[in-house]
Amino acid sequence: MATLYVENVPDEIYEALRQRARANRKSISAEVLSLLEQNVVTAAEQKSRQRFLRQAQLLRSQPAATNKQFPSTDQMQREDRLR
Repeated sequence: MATLYVENVPDEIYEALRQRARANRKSISAEVLSLLEQNVVTAAEQKSRQRFLRQAQLLRSQPAATNKQFPSTDQMQREDRLR
């Protein structure tokens, strides 16, 4: 596993990281790693997102499964009152 050193971190960012790490009961290093994992897209994640996007576009391009008209909310409320 690689080691990453970051220099010249502004004091306010470091303090925000320190407070966030304390709130999450982590070391600053563990908190930074967690933030990187959440926000840096790996090649595998990018492929997964592209695959998902293609599937969503395919679903969107397909015609509706039914042409049935659904009742309006007013109609459904009236039916409920009649029960």
